[in-house]
Amino acid sequence: MLFLTAGLFQEPIVSFVILLAVILIVPIVFERLKLPGLVGLLASGVALGSNGLGIIQNDSETMNLLSDIGLVYLMFVAGLEIDIDQFTRTRNRSIGFGTYTFLVPLITGTIVGRMFGFEWNPAILIGSLFASHTLLAYPIVSRLGVVGNEAVTVTIGATIFTDVGALLVLAICVGVHAGDFTLIKLITLLGSLVVYTIVVLFGFDRAGREFFRRSGDDEGNQFLFVLLAVFLASVGAQLIGVEKIVGAFLSGLAVNRVVGNSPVKEKVVFVGSVLFIPIFFVDMGLLIRIPAFIQSLTDPKLLGLTVAIVLGLIASKFGAAVLAKLTYRYSWQEMMVMGSLSLPQVAATLAATLVGYRAGLLTESVLNSVIVLMLVTSTLGPILTARFANELRPETPATIAPTIPDSTWTHQTTIVVPIYNPNTEANLLELAALIARSHAGQLIPLAIALSQAHLNSPSMQERIDDSESRLVRATELTEGFGVKVTPLLRIDDNVAQGIARTSREYRADLIVMGWGRKSAIRERLFRNVVNSVLYAASCPVAVARLVKSPSEFQQILLPVENLTPRSISTLQLAHNIATATGGQITILHVCDRATSPSKIAWIKSQITLLAAKLPPLKTDIQIVPDDDVVRTIAMAAKSSDLLVLRSPERLLSAGGLALNSRTAQILPQIQCSIVLVGEPQSVDRSVLLSSSS
Repeated sequence: MLFLTAGLFQEPIVSFVILLAVILIVPIVFERLKLPGLVGLLASGVALGSNGLGIIQNDSETMNLLSDIGLVYLMFVAGLEIDIDQFTRTRNRSIGFGTYTFLVPLITGTIVGRMFGFEWNPAILIGSLFASHTLLAYPIVSRLGVVGNEAVTVTIGATIFTDVGALLVLAICVGVHAGDFTLIKLITLLGSLVVYTIVVLFGFDRAGREFFRRSGDDEGNQFLFVLLAVFLASVGAQLIGVEKIVGAFLSGLAVNRVVGNSPVKEKVVFVGSVLFIPIFFVDMGLLIRIPAFIQSLTDPKLLGLTVAIVLGLIASKFGAAVLAKLTYRYSWQEMMVMGSLSLPQVAATLAATLVGYRAGLLTESVLNSVIVLMLVTSTLGPILTARFANELRPETPATIAPTIPDSTWTHQTTIVVPIYNPNTEANLLELAALIARSHAGQLIPLAIALSQAHLNSPSMQERIDDSESRLVRATELTEGFGVKVTPLLRIDDNVAQGIARTSREYRADLIVMGWGRKSAIRERLFRNVVNSVLYAASCPVAVARLVKSPSEFQQILLPVENLTPRSISTLQLAHNIATATGGQITILHVCDRATSPSKIAWIKSQITLLAAKLPPLKTDIQIVPDDDVVRTIAMAAKSSDLLVLRSPERLLSAGGLALNSRTAQILPQIQCSIVLVGEPQSVDRSVLLSSSS
């Protein structure tokens, strides 16, 4: 029996099943214990590896393959997530700060390596580990509305420079370590790198644009193209003698603008983040030997190396921020934000460390020290960012208010309402009719009949008949609303594209869609349609979960995270509904407990100025200092009839609907009606919904 059990664990499929179970369960458990899920994956690797239970071997072919895919995927996603447009807007200063936050840590890390007896090549590699950074705290500056601050934008843009530079240093160090490395070979390698970089960045970008143009809406083939680009670039990097993670990162930059924020990007990132990247972190855990790790924290010499690496990294990153402050005359708070944003060492640092360790350049003590470095900086960086970014002033209504035209309140609004679920369509139609009626607009109930190869087939006729019956019912439901109704039947091969195309053809100002609380298979499929419409639509999309008649909405709650043009659409939609029902809007802003009274007064004055641009309506502005944003919004929603939320730019899947983590936490606690407002991605976000106001 024991023999059979031991043999069973040698099967690759068994190892894969265990990995899937770990990835699914362990991060959830650790997060409930208020610990990072990443720590749980590392701990799982330690427990399952040869230094623990011995269930998974890090030298097995299966583990090596999956870990390599995760390593490549990690660096690809790092390149894919970089905002090229932000880098372009502040290119010169981003390069300037990027140079500081690359060279200062590189020199510091090299000195640390030499101090502890490393040769020049591995010492320089240790310095390159210091040079890169991961923007873990981006969600914090986004929530606080200070992404538009120049210091923040410059730091985000500098990520390109630091990551590319660090990976190039890694490639050279590994090449030199391979032996028989002459000056001619170094020049050849650098020349090959330049040519390779140009081919990947420009060739893949052009090929991607052409392929996406020709493939239309075929997301499957587009997804495969992106995967092919990633691994083709990785193989190409190995052919010229550099590490595959260099090619993976460059391919992420290359297809960055091609995929944009499309569903293809979401699928690519989703596959990596839920499967391959976690396996990479588990593999990192397999390399950790507990006795050696403990020794690195207790042995005076090894502890000295760990402390020197951690303190050297922190000092060098903030030192680079000081140089940027002196050069560009940033404030003290901006300097601290730049330093804390560039502090976390996760993606590129861990990837380069693993490569250096496998190549024999870095010792086990360095590997253990980098694990400690990751844990310290990934915790300290976001804490400092939240502390000092809160003192930066977000965009003010002086720049936002002009985006709400004063002359658009007589515009005849056109609202498209896709008819699908008979259990929710009555309230949806009523909500849309209330908004349209207040602007003498029209309502377009839309039924999509999915096309078939033979349009005169009996099954096609059944679909048309079903769609027509739904439109008849919709017309009957809207008879008493006093609004022009134009029912429309459309035959299309894709529901989401049919909705988006109709809204474009009829120049719709708003799409109102349903989103039920239940999780039936049909509703889950429809939620996937919602995600696609949110991406493809040329006008704002209101995804509604209505528990009672919209005419009864008297207390409307509008949480506002920050004062940016992106919050305008939710404010205007809430105002439209309140105008139609005679209700009151409560604008809620939740700030940190550490926020000073003067800052709270300033925030309230800015929201008051912004609300004053809208026609007179009873509005209550509440600024609540509380560190638990989700709990505060949920408590406020208990006395509200309707909660209006904005759909964020950075999305992840939560029960079939694209949400950010905070929205996903809020929704299960809300019993009142909810409207989630998504903004079109193909137009200037600063003028959203102005025509329907």
